[in-house]
Amino acid sequence: MARIVGSVATSHTPIIGKTIAKKRENDPELGLKPFFDAFPRVREWVAEVDPDVVVLVYNDHGVNFSLENRPAFAIGTAPTFTNADEGNGAPPPRTFQSDPHLAWHIAQSLIEDEFDIATCQEMAFDHGGTTALDLLWPDHKVIPLIPVEINAVQPPLPTPRRIFKLGQALGKAIGSYPKDLKVMFLATGGLSHTIGIGGYINEEFDAYCMETLANNPIEIARFTSDDIVANGGEQGLEFLTWVVARGALPDKVDVVTSVYHKPISHTGGGMMVMEAAER
Repeated sequence: MARIVGSVATSHTPIIGKTIAKKRENDPELGLKPFFDAFPRVREWVAEVDPDVVVLVYNDHGVNFSLENRPAFAIGTAPTFTNADEGNGAPPPRTFQSDPHLAWHIAQSLIEDEFDIATCQEMAFDHGGTTALDLLWPDHKVIPLIPVEINAVQPPLPTPRRIFKLGQALGKAIGSYPKDLKVMFLATGGLSHTIGIGGYINEEFDAYCMETLANNPIEIARFTSDDIVANGGEQGLEFLTWVVARGALPDKVDVVTSVYHKPISHTGGGMMVMEAAER
């Protein structure tokens, strides 16, 4: 049977990917070195658990879904996916392999658990997806991945409680897959920020969210979307991707490593690796 080996959750911003591409991680002018310095340990952990498949939980920024057509949840079921032009010029083309058999199994299991998830035979990743992949695989040798996209943009938004239950349903779906696979979750988004309000970062709220997500995720699930916006800004809702990944894990987890650094562009930048406490 398939099993979940743990999760990595990280913030994403366009500047992270650009910094990696230009090999400026240690550039003092950018001030991002403390954030990047945390990722060698993350990559070591990924090598240790040696996943076969990654479930990438992210939010789309208008590449696949517009404000006129925005599902609450979507899953990519195609054999391959690509990267996207976000309007700043087409990046070098990339192809990401998937595991469509597992993806369709997950989709069917979610439907049976009353999550009416959209299935996508075409998806392209903007920085919301590629940033996290580049942090873990800077050589672009990404293992097969299955994208799960959540609406963190356009009301009506799924509630944090519903988001957490989605994570639980994903964990159940993966645990019922008959093939012997090791699956890792990679959640990307947040932390506190609001586009158009440069420098809006709530460090105290970010720290609370990271600690509580690890130790008492039900408390996070009791939030409303308005609670998150009021404390973490409108784009702070991207933190819900972390909540999905946490829902897929057991009640008790160990935090393998984490970091918090501000600012990354106009965002509170966090990262946290979690695994089952009994591993």
